[in-house]
Order: sequence, then C-alpha cells, then structure tokens
Amino acid sequence: MTIQEAQNTIDRWINTTGVRYFNELTNMAILTEEVGEVARIIARKYGEQSFKESDKDKDLGDELADVLFVLMCIANQTGVDLTAALEKNLAKKTARDSERHKNNEKLL
Repeated sequence: MTIQEAQNTIDRWINTTGVRYFNELTNMAILTEEVGEVARIIARKYGEQSFKESDKDKDLGDELADVLFVLMCIANQTGVDLTAALEKNLAKKTARDSERHKNNEKLL
C-alpha cells in the first residue's frame, strides 16, 4: 500500500465506520497519547524500565500503526499529501545533511 492509498483508505474508513473526523486539536491530543504508548513500550523493551503485568502484551507494531493512523487523519483533514511532503522533506534533509553525518565522529 502506498502512502496515498493509505490516506485514501483511512479517509474512507473515517467517513463510514468512524462517522467523521475528530477535530484537529482532538486528533493532536490522540496522536500525543499514541506516541506516549510507543514510548512506554520502547522504555520497557529497550530501556531500563520493567514491564508492568498490564503492559506485557502490548505490541509495538500495533502502537506504531496507531500513530500512523492518527497522523494520516491529521494530514487528510488539513489537506497534506504525505507522499509529496515526505519527498520534499527527504530532499531537504539530503541537501542539508549530505556531509554532516559522514563527518560526525560520534557516528563512526
């Protein structure tokens, strides 16, 4: 599935199953909550924190998909084509960072 196909699929889902989009501020709060759930898993799986019994069955892939879903909702409702935005962003990063990371002794 391409990014555009995913945006279209989510738009169809929202307008049928989801009834309508939550407003942008609500979706921003939901996105923050979902990113927090990803952080919780990362802190426990790769960091020093231990899992609580209630967290042991959490799936990182599912939580990342939740983040992507809400991100695409926000893009859809604000008119952002994420394919074009990502292409533009990668071009910016490539121009800006073409030598920076190669010359970073911390990365060697």
